[in-house]
Amino acid sequence: MSSSTVPHVEGIDVPRVSNWLASSIEGLVPPFTFDLIAGGRSNLTFRVTDAAGRKVALRRPPVSNVLPTAHDMRREHRVISALGPTDVPVPEALGLCTDEEVNGAPFSVMSFVDGLILRDEAAAGTLDEPTRRAAGDSLVDTLVALHGVDVDAVGLSDFGRHEGYISRQLNRWHTQFTQSPVGDEPGPAVVDRVHDLLSRSIPDQQGVGIVHGDYRLDNTVLDDHGRVIAVLDWEICTLGDPLADLGLLLVYWAEAGENEGALLGVTPTSLPGFPTRAEIIERYAAASERDLSTIPYYKAFGFWKLACILQGVTARYAAGAAAGDRSGTGQFADQVRWLGERALSELEGP
Repeated sequence: MSSSTVPHVEGIDVPRVSNWLASSIEGLVPPFTFDLIAGGRSNLTFRVTDAAGRKVALRRPPVSNVLPTAHDMRREHRVISALGPTDVPVPEALGLCTDEEVNGAPFSVMSFVDGLILRDEAAAGTLDEPTRRAAGDSLVDTLVALHGVDVDAVGLSDFGRHEGYISRQLNRWHTQFTQSPVGDEPGPAVVDRVHDLLSRSIPDQQGVGIVHGDYRLDNTVLDDHGRVIAVLDWEICTLGDPLADLGLLLVYWAEAGENEGALLGVTPTSLPGFPTRAEIIERYAAASERDLSTIPYYKAFGFWKLACILQGVTARYAAGAAAGDRSGTGQFADQVRWLGERALSELEGP
């Protein structure tokens, strides 16, 4: 194939990546087609199909505005390799390319898991109520399995610091928040207030576990019966306090009649059949035997963390990340404030 006929795929150097795949992943047959199936500010995911119809997934960092600590392909490859033999369902790790001469950035290759990803109400609406219930239960059971993994036994004891997770997270995200003014305006004061409250009342960490960092329904693949068959998007995974994962899952979990799920961009769980947040807490507590009396703290931390992240997005948007269009920054600021207020309400209680 001449250079003039090589298809252009943003984020993929087709000739070099094709050569690497053919020589590094056993059984793949060139030529390959590359289809982007997930993009945006997160890692880019491509479905790669070989000449025989076999599919694999290729993951690489975004092509611009890369935050190295948030897009570390080595970490993602390492953790799914370690979890492969466990009860936690993950794609099979097939290869890792760290030679940036191949594609301008490291990339990893894993098995392509066919199944359902419930990103919105339309996708969840294709399931009946018992299947939605099974999906919610399986999501909780999978999280319990993840948090029950012995990090020493799977070779991840040095994957992150074992203690002080919440304290480090509070410092990390508050630093981003304070360094992300919108023009001359700092972020909403309620976010600073919640940071102070969270810092003064950090619960004792109940052991060390693998913390996914963004565990939610649409970061999993389900089979037709609602069972989780793969957990995706491990790029910010580390070791720490497992209850941070549960708190964030509850933040994203919308119930019938609520409108806050739409604000967070994840709404399918408001449909009939999915378990309630109370039922999620009950199921996790029964299976993990952890004390969940402090779960309002972890929900507050989840809302607060999202406020800090969105403040950073707002600042970049206002500075011209959207080709100079600043028309949506007012709405973003309102969302940051709302998230901060929700965090405060969790801490203050009914």
